[in-house]
Amino acid sequence: MDVPRKNVVRRRRIRRWCGAVLLLVVVVLITLWLSRLEPAAPTVRRETVSLDTVKRGSINLEVRGTGSLVPEVIWWIPAATAGRVERILVLPGAIVQTDTVLLELSNPELELEAVNADWTLKSAEADLEALEVTLRNELLALQASVARASADFNQAKLREEVDQELFEDGLISERNLRLSKVGVEKLAKLYEIEQKRLETWNESRGARLVAQHAAVEKARALNELKRAQIDSLRVRAGTSGVLEQVQVEVGQRVTPGTILAKVTDVRTLKAVLRIPETRARDIQPGQVASIDTRNGVVPGRVVRIDPAVQEGTVAVDVSLQGELPKGARPDLTIVGTILIDRLEDILHVGRPVHGQANCTVELFKLIEDGETAVRVQVELGRHSVNTVEIVGGLDVDDQIVLSDMSRWEEFDRVRLK
Repeated sequence: MDVPRKNVVRRRRIRRWCGAVLLLVVVVLITLWLSRLEPAAPTVRRETVSLDTVKRGSINLEVRGTGSLVPEVIWWIPAATAGRVERILVLPGAIVQTDTVLLELSNPELELEAVNADWTLKSAEADLEALEVTLRNELLALQASVARASADFNQAKLREEVDQELFEDGLISERNLRLSKVGVEKLAKLYEIEQKRLETWNESRGARLVAQHAAVEKARALNELKRAQIDSLRVRAGTSGVLEQVQVEVGQRVTPGTILAKVTDVRTLKAVLRIPETRARDIQPGQVASIDTRNGVVPGRVVRIDPAVQEGTVAVDVSLQGELPKGARPDLTIVGTILIDRLEDILHVGRPVHGQANCTVELFKLIEDGETAVRVQVELGRHSVNTVEIVGGLDVDDQIVLSDMSRWEEFDRVRLK
């Protein structure tokens, strides 16, 4: 019969407990050691990031903005009279001259008014001719009356002289002499009256002619107006340039003042750039600019800055000082660069994705092995379109990552492979 050995079983239990405690201690120690280790640097493919080297030298401070070409001379063509659009003869994009007919309108009522104006003018002219004939007849009648009065007066005066001689010779009585003198006085007054009638008629003749001439001129002006309105039914460009818009359709009725078309002068284009409001404060009239039309670069100069802000941008007008490239036309999308200033002998580097002017940012700088980039604090100064001034944190020949590294923001170093 076997007898169990209690001491052996007890020792085995003690060894198992000691082993478990030892294993637990080892696991705790390993965990503490691993928690104190820095995380492994992530690997970034070198071709997926943009690198640049810090340099010392001069840079141009520039502001860039997009915009479009805008004509300085715009000719809006309104309807001079009411009418109905009958035909559109020229389509947008065509080169037009001053007398080019763009479209035709119709207005039967206006045509009838023009015919009536013609007849009114002819009637007024006929009345003027009739008045002139009447005045000539009246003048002749008055001149004949004056002539008769003059003849009668002279005849009576001569008879008075004869009677005076006869009276002195005692051949006639004093009464007959008095009758001769009274006759002379009467005819003298009649002659004077006829002369005054002629003078008064001469004065009234001018007024009557002026009134009738005014009636003729009024009728002629109305006739010319109606003819001009009839002529305006054939709508002309009024200037040379490019027909940019036709804002009506065939069959549409228009009222006076309705805009029918838009003609622009492509020889006088300017650039209108939309500049972010944060950069617009550095722009001044007279600054040099360059306008990229995608088919050539044209020099220019800032001439106006809009005082109002629209959707976070400010409109800047740039006059073009060079010959426009082929294909330049109104509303063409452009990119403009304005030279603000030039900085001499400074540290500069390509502009990082998240680098703003006059601020401190964290960038990744390559260390000596060229395969590891560590996070550093960099103080930025003024910046241009693609370049920024380095105030502190970097030296000449330092290489930094310009690309967006926010994906690895929890790491202080990355490996470039």
